[in-house]
Amino acid sequence: MTETQIVRRVIKPIVFLAALQPAGWLVYNAFWGDLGVNPVETITNHTGIWCLRFLVLTLLITPLRWVSGLNALARFRRPIGLFAFFYGTLHFMTYFVLDHSLVFDGVWEDVVKRPYITAGFTAFVLMIPLAVTSTTGWIRRLGGRNWNLLHRLVYVSALGGALHYFWKVKLDTTNPIYYFAIVGLLLAARVWKAATKKRAVAPAAARVAPQA
Repeated sequence: MTETQIVRRVIKPIVFLAALQPAGWLVYNAFWGDLGVNPVETITNHTGIWCLRFLVLTLLITPLRWVSGLNALARFRRPIGLFAFFYGTLHFMTYFVLDHSLVFDGVWEDVVKRPYITAGFTAFVLMIPLAVTSTTGWIRRLGGRNWNLLHRLVYVSALGGALHYFWKVKLDTTNPIYYFAIVGLLLAARVWKAATKKRAVAPAAARVAPQA
């Protein structure tokens, strides 16, 4: 099999099944009534942390591709991003349906008054256009440049998710700080890469510029 066939027929199904494992864990434990003393809180925390983890993985793919030279890794960016949205949707719907009984007024009051809800809600809302425009058809409609600009919203979503986690935890903030630091490093790597590319392009442009 070619590299493309291996990625499509072997690696992608493995990644897909692995990405469904957190949801499978919830279904299994819900079936056996083993979600703890506060099942709603368990579901909320579990889906929230996996949403953030998949956002981090989405951001990690590009630096890994730079370091490894494996361009095939880019094929996993969109599916992993969609799994981030999937778990983010489960997280929000648990909060909306089970905590607020489908009453949006209560949600909006939380968004306005609670900073950690504001950060989390903003992160989730910004993921919606990313999920909607994740198809090849939307890339054609928007054009590659506009599509890439739009999908930089994932940076804001990841920061918002990390901030949501940090503000939500009231006692031990060690894990939220780790996530915040990882997101910060991944964004800093992109800034460094862009600056390096700009410095490399400048001398080349100067060489081809017409002489006065």
